[in-house]
Amino acid sequence: MGTGPAQTPRSTRAGPEPSPAPPGPGDTGDSDVTQEGSGPAGIRGGETVIRAGMGDSPGRGAPERRHKAQPGRARKYEWRPEGPTSMGSLGQREDLQDEDRNSAFTWKVQANNRAYNRQFKEKVILCWQRKKYKTNVIRTAKYSFFSFLPLNLYEQFHRVSNLFFLLIIILQSIPDISTLPWFSLSTPMVCLLFIRATRDLVDDMGRHKSDRAINNRPCQILMGKSFKQKKWQDLCVGDVVCLRKDNIVPADMLLLASTEPSSLCYVETVDIDGETNLKFRQALMVTHKELATIKKMASFQGTVTCEAPNSRMHHFVGCLEWNDKKYSLDIGNLLLRGCRIRNTDTCYGLVIYAGFDTKIMKNCGKIHLKRTKLDLLMNKLVVVIFISVVLVCLVLAFGFGFSVKELKDHHYYLSGVRGSSVAAESFFVFWSFLILLSVTIPMSMFILSEFIYLGNSVFIDWDVQMYYKPQDVPAKARSTSLNDHLGQVEYIFSDKTGTLTQNILTFNKCCINGRVYGPDSETTTRPKENPYLWNKFADGKLLFHNAALLHLVRTNRDEAVREFWRLLAICHTVMVRESHRECPDQLLYQAASPDEGALVTAARNFGYVFLSRTQDTITIMELGEERVYQVLAIMDFNSTRKRMSVLVRKPEGTICLYTKGADTVIFERLHRRGAVEFATEEALAWRRGFTVLVKLVSNSWPQVIRLPRPPRVLGLQAFAQETLRTLCLAYREVAEDIYEDWQQRHQEASLLLQNRAQALQQVYNKMEQNLRLLGATAIEDRLQDGVPETIKCLKKSNIKIWVLTGDKQETAVNIGFACELLSENMLILEEKEISRILETYWENSNNLLTRESLSQVKLALVINGDFLDKLLVSLRKEPRALVQNVNMDEAWQEPGQSRRDFLYARRLSLLCRRFGLPLAAPPAQDSRARRSSSEVLQERAFVDLASKCQAVICCRVTPKQKALIVALVKKYHQVVTLAIGDGANDINMIKTADVGVGLAGQEGMQAVQNSDFVLGQFCFLQRLLLVHGRWSYVRICKFLRYFFYKSMASMMVQVWFACYNGFTGQPLYEGWFLALFNLLYSTLPVLYIGLFEQDVSAEQSLEKPELYVVGQKDELFNYWVFVQAIAHGVITSLVNFFMTLWISRDTAGPASFSDHQSFAVVVALSCLLSITMEVILIIKYWTALCVATILLSLGFYAIMTTTTQSFWLFRVSPKTFPFLYADLSVVSSPSILLVVLLSVSINTFPVLALRVIFPALKELRAKEEKVEEGPSEEIFTMEPLPHVHRESRARRSSYAFSHREGYANLITQGTILRRGPGVSSDIASESLDPSDEEAASSPKESH
Repeated sequence: MGTGPAQTPRSTRAGPEPSPAPPGPGDTGDSDVTQEGSGPAGIRGGETVIRAGMGDSPGRGAPERRHKAQPGRARKYEWRPEGPTSMGSLGQREDLQDEDRNSAFTWKVQANNRAYNRQFKEKVILCWQRKKYKTNVIRTAKYSFFSFLPLNLYEQFHRVSNLFFLLIIILQSIPDISTLPWFSLSTPMVCLLFIRATRDLVDDMGRHKSDRAINNRPCQILMGKSFKQKKWQDLCVGDVVCLRKDNIVPADMLLLASTEPSSLCYVETVDIDGETNLKFRQALMVTHKELATIKKMASFQGTVTCEAPNSRMHHFVGCLEWNDKKYSLDIGNLLLRGCRIRNTDTCYGLVIYAGFDTKIMKNCGKIHLKRTKLDLLMNKLVVVIFISVVLVCLVLAFGFGFSVKELKDHHYYLSGVRGSSVAAESFFVFWSFLILLSVTIPMSMFILSEFIYLGNSVFIDWDVQMYYKPQDVPAKARSTSLNDHLGQVEYIFSDKTGTLTQNILTFNKCCINGRVYGPDSETTTRPKENPYLWNKFADGKLLFHNAALLHLVRTNRDEAVREFWRLLAICHTVMVRESHRECPDQLLYQAASPDEGALVTAARNFGYVFLSRTQDTITIMELGEERVYQVLAIMDFNSTRKRMSVLVRKPEGTICLYTKGADTVIFERLHRRGAVEFATEEALAWRRGFTVLVKLVSNSWPQVIRLPRPPRVLGLQAFAQETLRTLCLAYREVAEDIYEDWQQRHQEASLLLQNRAQALQQVYNKMEQNLRLLGATAIEDRLQDGVPETIKCLKKSNIKIWVLTGDKQETAVNIGFACELLSENMLILEEKEISRILETYWENSNNLLTRESLSQVKLALVINGDFLDKLLVSLRKEPRALVQNVNMDEAWQEPGQSRRDFLYARRLSLLCRRFGLPLAAPPAQDSRARRSSSEVLQERAFVDLASKCQAVICCRVTPKQKALIVALVKKYHQVVTLAIGDGANDINMIKTADVGVGLAGQEGMQAVQNSDFVLGQFCFLQRLLLVHGRWSYVRICKFLRYFFYKSMASMMVQVWFACYNGFTGQPLYEGWFLALFNLLYSTLPVLYIGLFEQDVSAEQSLEKPELYVVGQKDELFNYWVFVQAIAHGVITSLVNFFMTLWISRDTAGPASFSDHQSFAVVVALSCLLSITMEVILIIKYWTALCVATILLSLGFYAIMTTTTQSFWLFRVSPKTFPFLYADLSVVSSPSILLVVLLSVSINTFPVLALRVIFPALKELRAKEEKVEEGPSEEIFTMEPLPHVHRESRARRSSYAFSHREGYANLITQGTILRRGPGVSSDIASESLDPSDEEAASSPKESH
């Protein structure tokens, strides 16, 4: 909170005008009065400085800090930035002169002057320059019309298999070494490239469609002397834009004015940082006052000098130069692209950054070419196969060289075929064999895989169990090449707001005077009609119904109940909007956070209606009686206080303090004895009826003492167990003399020029003592349906879930417990413990994180964005100075903090003793090189530590930090990652992860348009991974293994045959058998495997999530499985060839098959039946379609062989169809069929025996190991480590309040209050050209 004006308040109020609060972490507490000659350029002596502090950064100050100028001096207002942000700090407050000299502050924008802004150029390369300022056109698509063909071909030929096929096609085009027509491989190659290019084009067309929808959104741009209706893509840097309520901000803009008091503007940033509470921005006072008409706005020629575009969402530094004066700017003056205007009729802004220069687009990242693990493995295997084929061809070529002389001697009639030397003939033979054996990497496998990927994607689209009916959102696979990755996910990075939760907060329960009031049962006392109809101000939207509580309220006899609801109606910062003329009783509340809105609305329905407020009064309708309370002081929320208080004078004249806040801070301030207070506080966290105390006895381990729990707070434990967001309510009556003394102290603290915030905190704390507890409220932040069950199931699948959110830590932790990501028996490590572990990682030979003591404990990490900045330095591209440690102002500590620090230090000491950490921090490293290496080491140590945790929650992180976290895990662990989110702040994370899932939620469709898969709810992720993902992985692995097997089984006989034909490269099989083998004879069964194979049903996949682990461990297809498939195929080829050869040796007569054609047919038939038996053995999901594919394959062989070996075709072309009736003669001989049967039996029965025996032995061994291991981890508790149990966790608070600091100052200073029509209201009616008014109201924004 900022400091107020240093002027004496009225005697009836203790300083609501100043109402100061602590400064941000960067505030030094020095004097804020700028003396003559000491200020920045353009600041004269004695000028008043207004400092803006309404930024998003934690701990920021209030919106304004006004200081009275020295008497007799001219007065001028100026703005200066203050405080750090979550992305880092500039460290010291710099004068504007120093900022102008800084090379980073080179961005100059002049209002209403496109010609001036267009003159700036930036060098690209050599002499090529381009415009420095980008347009507002967004292009997230990968391809354009001209770049599609070359870029897509470039990406496709990154696959080694495509390069291999291209080489073979080139070789086939050489007549001297070609063994097959050139089009036999080139045609399938073109088809393969075309299929993949079409798939990529369809995916990219969706991005183009999304880009067009965004670029064509309407906006109002000041053109000449009126606002014209234009599109987002028409915006340029320097344009003045008019925005209405509920509009999305089209670019990063400097707020110039608004129709709200003091040119405030309320924005919702849920699409940027995930926070649902409203934030406020405020224009400079000079623009608020001067730009009162469109004419003045059109003549506005101010120049903004600021930092160059960057990705720091919560940081902005610049200045406005206008009329020879400079005014400082910070993030509180900036409207970011993607924000939504709320509770503000009209506002006006100057475009500073447009298009890809905006902060949200800087955080969106680039589109990455995503490749699956199997795809990358296939690249390596293709190289291995190619090298192996080359070696085999070399051996065969050498064999030809050694045997060619003997061959010519015995077959002299062949000597004239080639007249070249032996070396030349061997060279040609090498290439001939290379072409002949190239089918060991069959192109048909890659073509079929594309159809398999497409088919599995269609199955995802057709799954009705992943259809979300309320929003009509079916599941959709936007990428058709990542299905098998869904079966190998090990890390899930999830957003919180809108992904795990519904963004709906409801009043669920309350505890008043020790009694819990929950919602009435649906079947018993729940009324059929609205029970609040007696109250004309009730909005009818409150779902909480409790007849007993309502009876107590209406009888108005219970003082605690009366004060409870009165507190909720008074202690808040909600504003009342003007009522509708048609419904004057329907009040419109303008709440800074959904929590406050839910509480005030609940009080309103129970008869305690907040009607209005002024700068120093608040009007309440209490059960039909209107009462006006005089507000004496408002003590606002902040992250340290965790409470809010309002000091009021009742109409009766008595003074009362109303306080609401976290249970941990309220119970410390109750008017009770220490033992009772401590027992009550400890009772909040334990589920059983005991309070656990820890007692240290000399040097021994702590002793645990159980005390009975006081009965008055038994209801509160239900709130924590149900993970409701709670606030404790308390009040005290203040005597007049105590108030007068406190008022004097408050006034003195308000006038301090140094350490004002700390002094005010002490004054606030002095008043907030001896409170009387009224009760507690419980608000439910509703989770999406099935979220806890989904997370529990995914954790059983060995999937680690990290929650990355821009929300506050308390809220994120509360949701973590609600969705069962966190549990009470977890040891939650926070920043200090993590830092100690990471600092000592290298001191312990890097083996600290592998110790058994660490693996025995259920760990969880909770960290924030500032801590991540220290870890991610090596991955970030921002300057190091911008991400250095932020020195927090620790001059002020809450009372009781020293005790908590002592307990925390004791716990840290026990933690160090338990895990073997040194108690002292390692010595500081002065060497920059050592520091750089230690940063990389800390990154790795952090990932190692986090990987051993059951849960990780990262709070207050920016979109870029989300992506950096994903990149960090991928960098050090090489695992498959999945990111899921629903807003624009999740786009970068979705693009960076191996698999991106977008939820079609309330935050728009930006995440969906950049995702690989689309779901309607988070719970569908369970079925997407465990069913479709695992099936796809099983299918593609079986498909690849079987294809390699059958390729080797059919093609390796060419190598064995070469040993008996003089290494001449002569094919064994009939040419048509080679052409149709992978097209008809063996394609349908393997295609069935890739599309329909199921090892278990969908229900069993969900019931046994442990089956998912096989994909994470790459068990179904890896180098070893590949070697097995190759070996199996080679053995099959050996059996088929040599069994036929040995039996046919020295045979003659009609039953002989020692001739080439009969021998080739027998080997081919044995090969086909052997691989058919193999496919029968590996298929587990038998259907009529499966039987049909096998019969069709054999039928195709019979039909095509009969056709190609017919006499009619032989007469047409004997050279093309040389095998006349060869197959018929073989099949008609029973003895030859026995040879085929013998070969197939030898290939089948040993494999069948191995596949039956090995699983049985493996299962028996697993049962023995399970018996030896004892109980599973599911029943593990913290009993082995009682001394490390977190003291704060022993009384875990369910406090989670999303209110932002600063609204109290706006109220007490009158900044937020309307005083009649303002200057900005006058120009609101003039904003549009009359010709454009109708056009402006018609279009609706697309989200």
